[in-house]
Amino acid sequence: MKHKIGHKKLSKPTDQRLAILRSLAKEVIARGQIETTLARAKEARRILEKLITLAKEDTLYARRRAFRILQNETLVKRLFEEIAPQFSERQGGYVRIIRLGYRRGDRAEMALISLIT
Repeated sequence: MKHKIGHKKLSKPTDQRLAILRSLAKEVIARGQIETTLARAKEARRILEKLITLAKEDTLYARRRAFRILQNETLVKRLFEEIAPQFSERQGGYVRIIRLGYRRGDRAEMALISLIT
């Protein structure tokens, strides 16, 4: 049994893995949904859930913490002013992952990750 394992490594070094997950989170906030592999979708969900929970408390400190991850002022504004108010009554589970089947080239399981509206 693997204890104290906080995340999947996704077969990448730490800096590359964090860059991929940040990029996925940015795209979901910007577009509303994206298609990616199931493993990446599950890891990106962890970041998105934390960001939306953070955005529900609209403080300067929360905006700065969100900016650390998103590194884009327009996405932070969209997160705090458009997305977070939709989930004000919800206690969690802001992101939906739908399995789409397998990718043709390497048979990786694909998924659609989207915000619940």
